Amino acid sequence: MTKAYLLVASVTLFLFSLPSAFAQTLNLASTNDAPIEVYADNGIEWQQDNEVLIARGNARAVRAGVNIYADVLRAYYKRDASGNSDLSRLDGAGKVRIISASETIEGDGAVYDMQQAILVVTGRKVTYTSGADVITADKQMEYYETAQKAVARGNAVALHDGKKLQAQILEAYFRKTAADKSEVHEVRAFNDVVIVTEQDVAQSDKAIYNVKTELATMTGNVRLTRGESVLAGDTAEVNMKTGISRLLTNNSRVRGIIVPQKRDPSVKAPKAKNGTTKSSATKSGTTK
Repeated sequence: MTKAYLLVASVTLFLFSLPSAFAQTLNLASTNDAPIEVYADNGIEWQQDNEVLIARGNARAVRAGVNIYADVLRAYYKRDASGNSDLSRLDGAGKVRIISASETIEGDGAVYDMQQAILVVTGRKVTYTSGADVITADKQMEYYETAQKAVARGNAVALHDGKKLQAQILEAYFRKTAADKSEVHEVRAFNDVVIVTEQDVAQSDKAIYNVKTELATMTGNVRLTRGESVLAGDTAEVNMKTGISRLLTNNSRVRGIIVPQKRDPSVKAPKAKNGTTKSSATKSGTTK
């Protein structure tokens, strides 16, 4: 494997910011002992034979501090052998918003399967917001409560602190800390991966970011671009701690085109101590 250490130090992959609250406050399935309250402007229909409640007109369902809004909400329940009822699925249609204390998800439709513990929000533009961090997708977003994983599909874009990560699929994986809180430990991006920072653009087929080591690995048709300069290889490693990137290749040489940056003629060169410019001092053989 050939290695080339790059001076493209500022190609940095930011932490895909699906915060730990996403894994905590949307755990509706694990709070199945908590009651669910349903409100609607145009009434609530109870279809006992179909075991469903239908709320229409600015419908809202509340459970464990999470509010689910939609034009129409359908709450499906099932009875056990003893006759007790338990919520099995919650569907939302039309202007769906899911709001917790720290984040919001918006889309055209949503299904929360309580038995499988999976939330799916669909729409032409699904938007997840937490503070200044925004994630969008034009197909759907999914949250797997048991597997502790979140997925954004279809032209997924994550914006954080002036940086952008986009791909056809973005996946964030959570795990429990010693304090029993959820945190993101790994982020994976697939297909048409693009990372944009203030100075550079990095492209690849796939990217994996390890939150603990702060190391991002980009694989498949890797291109690193700054201005008109382009470097290409099979794999790139970006160390978030040091800001140093490595471009690697398996079967061929690392390829690159480096275009020198032209000096702005309107900017005067700094003067040496004798009053001449540094360039003229060098030519005349003088030194400091």
